[in-house]
Amino acid sequence: MNKLKIYYIDSNYIDYLRKFDKRVAYNKSRSRPYVGVVYTFNNQTYFAPLSSPKPKHLTMNDRALDMFKIKDGELGIVNINNMIPTPISCLTEVLPLVKDKQYRKLIIEQTTYLNNHKRELLDKVNFFI
Repeated sequence: MNKLKIYYIDSNYIDYLRKFDKRVAYNKSRSRPYVGVVYTFNNQTYFAPLSSPKPKHLTMNDRALDMFKIKDGELGIVNINNMIPTPISCLTEVLPLVKDKQYRKLIIEQTTYLNNHKRELLDKVNFFI
């Protein structure tokens, strides 16, 4: 299995998808872009957005199938229920572009946790595909 990485998704692609499904979240701004993990199944690439850490993530039920808690919610969640099909050409790896040390540390911690718990994450993802 390949290592999971965290990606930005192209704003133009998000705008395109919103023409068909208004539930697709906007890129909030250049400072808070849409980031997520990518999963490929049957030659289709899917992007599952992350949500940054919030106090409510700590109390969310671990067994919920629509999300995956990163380090018990301390590092945010993967919103599996908001997963969207995405061409590889619309994705850019986050880590090489991050300059802010605190944000970089968070991305590294999230990526490490997700790769150490990849099987549990992918089991949940497979339920939605």
